[in-house]
Amino acid sequence: MTDRHRPASDSSGRRKSLTGHALRSDVGYVARQCEDVAVDSGHRITMPVAGPTVRLATRAMACEFQVMLNPGADSTLETWRASDALDLVHSLEDQMTVYREHSDLLDMNRLAVEGPVTVETRLFGLIQQVLEIADRTESAYDPTSMPLVRLWRRCRDELRTPTDDEIAAVLELVGTGLVVLNAADDSIRFERPGVELNLNGIGKGYALDREAELLLGEDNNEWLLHGGRSSVLARGDHNGLGGWPVGIGNPLFRETRLATLILKDQAMGTSGSGTQFFRVEGRRFGHILDPRTGWPVSDMLSVTVVAPDAALADALATAFFVLGVEKATECLHTWDGVGAILIPRPERGRHLRPVVIGVPDEQIFWDVEQAEPGRPEQA
Repeated sequence: MTDRHRPASDSSGRRKSLTGHALRSDVGYVARQCEDVAVDSGHRITMPVAGPTVRLATRAMACEFQVMLNPGADSTLETWRASDALDLVHSLEDQMTVYREHSDLLDMNRLAVEGPVTVETRLFGLIQQVLEIADRTESAYDPTSMPLVRLWRRCRDELRTPTDDEIAAVLELVGTGLVVLNAADDSIRFERPGVELNLNGIGKGYALDREAELLLGEDNNEWLLHGGRSSVLARGDHNGLGGWPVGIGNPLFRETRLATLILKDQAMGTSGSGTQFFRVEGRRFGHILDPRTGWPVSDMLSVTVVAPDAALADALATAFFVLGVEKATECLHTWDGVGAILIPRPERGRHLRPVVIGVPDEQIFWDVEQAEPGRPEQA
């Protein structure tokens, strides 16, 4: 089987998965360290243990996408369905990327200032969704913020921070009010030159949601999808756990698992900058920007959001990271079926203090040597 979206030399990895090399007890980060035993209030709690899986993977959107299946009588048929789902990710990347010479989104960005541009119906629906999320999060998530990212990248390369005038000028190009939608013909128009849309903060989650549409069926609805490990979507049960065990990493030590979360018929998105930062004149700046001020966020280490779909989980993880614990807590209560684990930057010499909102205690297994989790009223 050849992957039409990649060079022929890159298709061998997919063929290996389909010929049996993936039939093994290897679920990547999902199984990592899941046999540990935690101590909570003097009691030993056995961590969830992941079992054998069938795993398929492909490289897209600058990360690895994987489909994980429970092995069984229908596993051969399911691998072909999973392969089709992974093929779809490449098509969606071709549509949404702004890092290739031509894509639907990039062409729209070039032309929308000249007049309305009609886009594919599903892409229009996604853009509607991101603008709604921006409005409901007080623009803490904003798909028009790419000019700010570009400014900070340039200043980072020049070993300086932007001037107030530079930030003010770029902020004139940021804001959902500069994007005009027409649902009658699925068209989009920009109000001024320099405005652009970027779906990086939601694209991986959206791809997982679209994959799930292909995988859902009457015969088998037990699988886990992930894109780059920060975007996850789970359906059904694995190894009798009542869901799929998914690791949450320590934002200060990325190879260390802070907790295991059991996901069932849910999605999870994580946003963080604990290990992605740069320094200028002794000051530390993370890579996640507040699109309202134009400056990097400094108070948070990471945010993990559990939501009904992966696109929403991805976008809200970014929004809550920008909002901080207090404002994120207020915002979260306006979304049905959404929970969050917020990890603010700790005081020197103290454990991480995750703040858990809307995620049941029985769904999370903490490494209590690394974290002292609490609820909002305890934080």
